[in-house]
Amino acid sequence: MPELPEVETVRRGLTALVQGAKINSVAVPYPKAVVSDLTDFQADLAGATINQIDRRGKFLLFRLSNQKTLVSHLRMEGQYSVEPEGATPHKHTEVIFTLDDDRDLMYNDTRRFGRMQLVPTGQEYQEVSGLAKMGPEPTEADLDITYLTSILAKAHRKIKPFLLDQSNVAGLGNIYTDEVLWQTEIHPETLTDHLAAKEVVKLRQNIIQEINRATVHHGTTVHSFSNVFGEVGKFQNELDVYGRAGEPCKRCGTTLVKIKVAQRGTTYCPKCQVQK
Repeated sequence: MPELPEVETVRRGLTALVQGAKINSVAVPYPKAVVSDLTDFQADLAGATINQIDRRGKFLLFRLSNQKTLVSHLRMEGQYSVEPEGATPHKHTEVIFTLDDDRDLMYNDTRRFGRMQLVPTGQEYQEVSGLAKMGPEPTEADLDITYLTSILAKAHRKIKPFLLDQSNVAGLGNIYTDEVLWQTEIHPETLTDHLAAKEVVKLRQNIIQEINRATVHHGTTVHSFSNVFGEVGKFQNELDVYGRAGEPCKRCGTTLVKIKVAQRGTTYCPKCQVQK
């Protein structure tokens, strides 16, 4: 699943390519991709201009000139591409936005899990499941140490699923959770209320820094992620533990181990990351 760095990379690419473009019409070859009423969805988008593209966690927010916001979640393998108008759709193209400048913005999704919803701007946090209770962005400004310390102490749950829970911190997924836990030398099954104050401080710093680093490298391509230009991410070359089970730890040389935590494959170092 694309995590925050990948979605931010897509947002920046879409901003460069389609911000300011007017939508002439919308075709929906795969109606299940649209949560909203399909007739209203197509009618409301026709004639609207894409004023701005924002991101919240793993959601893309297309701000439109008609005071509507198109909320898009890529889920597992959703991708956008910009093609000449009338180009042959991809095998798994689900939505086609025909723009007024002889181009088509296509949403393609091999797994068909991605979803779109059109809502009045300003009401997206009330109407879109997943946005209303989303935690702070992993930034210096938003991820406050007092907040993180408090919520970790109250949770009494394993740290890995805690970090995957978008209501605690926005944007983290399996890749970057494994990475920051290794960097902080925390076992993925350590209970949140067992962390020392200095570990919480270090964890916060590593979350912020890792997300920033991954975004600079345009995200991680493990299976199929690519940006709107068709380019893969570069951060897979920087990963310390994710995808490296059976290889030596870069810090101590111990063989990395892969286990299941909260039904998610989890790679860690049994020497560096000792469970409390």
